[in-house]
Amino acid sequence: MSSSASASDGAARDGFVRVRGAREHNLKHVDVDIPRDALVVFTGISGSGKSSLAFGTLFAEAQRRYLESVAPYARRLIDQAGVPDVDAIEGLPPAVALQQQRGTPTARSSVGSVTTLSSLLRMLYSRAGLYPAQQPMLYAEDFSPNTPQGACPTCHGLGRVYEVTEASMVPDPTLSIRERAVAAWPTAWQGQNLRDILTTLGHDVDLPWQRLPKKTRDWILFTEEQPTVPVYAGFTREEVREAIRKKMTPSYMGTFTGARRYVLQTFAKSQSAMMKKRVSQFMVGSLCPTCDGKRLTRAALSVTFADLDIGEMARLPLSALAALLAPFARGEMPASDAQEDAHNTRDRAAHRRETARRVQAGGSAHAAAPDVRRTPQHSPEKVIAAQRLCADLLGRVATLTDLGLGYLALDRATPTLSPGELQRLRLATQLNSQLFGVVYVLDEPSAGLHPADGEALLAALQRLKAAGNSVFVVEHDIATMRRADWLVDVGPGAGVHGGQVLYSGPPAGLAQIEASQTRNYLFDSSPRALRVRQKPISWLTLEGVTRNNLRGVDAAFPIGCLTAVTGVSGSGKSSLVSQALLQLVAAQLGTAAAGAEDGDDEAAPVPALAALGDDDPGAAEAPLAAATTGRIAGGMAKIRRLVQVDQKPIGRTPRSNLATYTGLFDVVRKLFAATPEARKRHFDAGRFSFNVAKGRCATCEGEGFVSVELLFLPSVYAPCPTCHGARYNAATLQVRWRGIHIAEVLDLTVDAACDIFAEEPAVLRALTVLRDIGLGYLRLGQPATELSGGEAQRIKLATELQRPQRGHTLYVLDEPTTGLHPADVDRLVAQLDALVRAGNTVVVVEHEMRVVAASDWVIDVGPGAGDEGGRIVASGTPAEVATAPGSRTAPYLAEALGP
Repeated sequence: MSSSASASDGAARDGFVRVRGAREHNLKHVDVDIPRDALVVFTGISGSGKSSLAFGTLFAEAQRRYLESVAPYARRLIDQAGVPDVDAIEGLPPAVALQQQRGTPTARSSVGSVTTLSSLLRMLYSRAGLYPAQQPMLYAEDFSPNTPQGACPTCHGLGRVYEVTEASMVPDPTLSIRERAVAAWPTAWQGQNLRDILTTLGHDVDLPWQRLPKKTRDWILFTEEQPTVPVYAGFTREEVREAIRKKMTPSYMGTFTGARRYVLQTFAKSQSAMMKKRVSQFMVGSLCPTCDGKRLTRAALSVTFADLDIGEMARLPLSALAALLAPFARGEMPASDAQEDAHNTRDRAAHRRETARRVQAGGSAHAAAPDVRRTPQHSPEKVIAAQRLCADLLGRVATLTDLGLGYLALDRATPTLSPGELQRLRLATQLNSQLFGVVYVLDEPSAGLHPADGEALLAALQRLKAAGNSVFVVEHDIATMRRADWLVDVGPGAGVHGGQVLYSGPPAGLAQIEASQTRNYLFDSSPRALRVRQKPISWLTLEGVTRNNLRGVDAAFPIGCLTAVTGVSGSGKSSLVSQALLQLVAAQLGTAAAGAEDGDDEAAPVPALAALGDDDPGAAEAPLAAATTGRIAGGMAKIRRLVQVDQKPIGRTPRSNLATYTGLFDVVRKLFAATPEARKRHFDAGRFSFNVAKGRCATCEGEGFVSVELLFLPSVYAPCPTCHGARYNAATLQVRWRGIHIAEVLDLTVDAACDIFAEEPAVLRALTVLRDIGLGYLRLGQPATELSGGEAQRIKLATELQRPQRGHTLYVLDEPTTGLHPADVDRLVAQLDALVRAGNTVVVVEHEMRVVAASDWVIDVGPGAGDEGGRIVASGTPAEVATAPGSRTAPYLAEALGP
């Protein structure tokens, strides 16, 4: 037996996973032994290397080994994690990763599809549903809105129909076409092209829209015709007529597209989320009149179970669904259904007569076959089918409700879920899978969870362990650390200052590790005074707010203070703050909330519009936002600006990075352009952008790497053979500022850049804020695609903090501590406090009780989730809310406040 095989057998026998020489990302030749069949928590500050060890090394290697046994063709269908940089891993079982991910981009994905509950529900209606007279046989697929036979023919299974009206496309009819009356048309050159085409076609583009003949207006907006005509750029109607008469050569040939056609085709075909968002504002959505928003054919909706059609049942909260199905799972048929028996028996007789008539008329054998589902509700076969299917549904639903998700409905679209909710749905699926001997690797499963819901999560993790599995969790939650069997603490710092395993062992032993930043919070239970509380200078009051589960809620937010909005998951916090508050304040200000859209570099090329053609059936659908009702009763005189700081990416491509998003790279490029060497070569600031052809490497076009396609294996990204990853051409790299070239600047960490640019205030201002907020470990050129949601949110906050503070701004943040170590939370609170002391108002939706305890004001929403929430349970100072009766937040807040 080989020595490596012997070592692996030894690791398997003693119950440990042995890692040797791990160098993934910032890991520094890590050697660590981790027990199997245990709850292991990986800790450390943000960027320390926890995920690099748990996901980038352990999970990646487990997946690689499994894929070696999979057929090469099948590997192409699997999203592979890549090969980790490690010398050896012994005793590693198969692994399943449950990572933080945003919902899928299509509204067709739902809670029911993610958990596979929808498949069971469709089978229930197919096998045990109550069919009306003469209803033909339906299979389970007929109850799916995502199949051709099940989707409503009017809305194609979306539940909503979208109209593009003259009012939506032309918001101001007093403008002329030249003044962009047709707001739905594209901007810049494409819009001018369409206006020039209309001039060639003889239309007056300078006449106010409302004075154009209705026939002309309708043709411009709604025609499906696409005439191609000569375009004479800048010519008037008379000049165009003269040019055509003289057969002058046109500027080019242009093809016309009606406004409605442009909107619908862009929405269906464009790959740009920004383009989709822009054209969606010209679409008027409403419930489908055929299916009433239930997305299915009338035939499918005519079948009922427990007096509900499948669309109605899919809208029930999971907790209500469980209560409804419980009697059926016990084999009991509710009395309300008994009256259907005689009716069903008559239907069966009529069905037999109809079948005989079809056979005599030469009908098909399939049509003549008896419909076993057209049986009385209490027939033995339906009772058995209903009992078995309902019992299976109840078992799966119970797992979800135990995880605190009982407020969700099966038809809830996944894009509306938080990352934490989506991860718990996947966790519930794994709990029901009854796998044995697997390593589950979870990424901050407590993210977005109220402490009360965290108890249910810990119980679920213990169930996975009790079933014979190993549970490896990357986590910042102190309660989870205390319940762990084993801690692996990574640090001591972030980025290049981390990457070492400081401790690996039972939780109690971490108390002896002085270099650990985790131990101070795990073992020191005394409250920390994070800030001095402020008193309100006025109140921003909302009245009659209705949104999702909020029904006529009144709320008051203190101006000039830090307010924390709390409540269990699904209670209505985000509906109140991130939706209602934002929309109502934005409407009063007459502008949208300030915030980043796409942080791609300043000179990134705009993608061309997709070619017009048939609708793509796989295109992502984006349902229009639900309406908020209510009003602001007072306080707007103190609010002049609104800023939303969310966790959306700062860019969708690797070309967007920390330096370009914050704007500091603009200043850096100007510094390089001002050097004697750059002036000598006539290089301007644009020369130092990797998105501009004159400065970037021609081989990789500024990417810094090239992709090598390996067919059955993951694509390999290798450094560009020309620039070796520098992204710029040789001439550009010859220009140096204080001894470094532009590519070396992008490789600097924020901490290192603070020293290099210490005498450049315009650059240092942004760098200092990034460092103070805990992001000193990030590289200036770190691609946006490599940043977590929490890092993206803090970069946005830092970008805002570097601006001169004039006060009177309302900042809204949704769970800003997600993904943050307690030490990083302290830094974040310090920055939020700086905003408040500058005369601004900050409102955060938050579950971290230390932040809530440090707030000036607390609004607790609940008391439960879904229909059991949606009202304000308590409102006051942290001390007042901590004693509020009926509040599920109160006991946890009281603990955070201390005696």
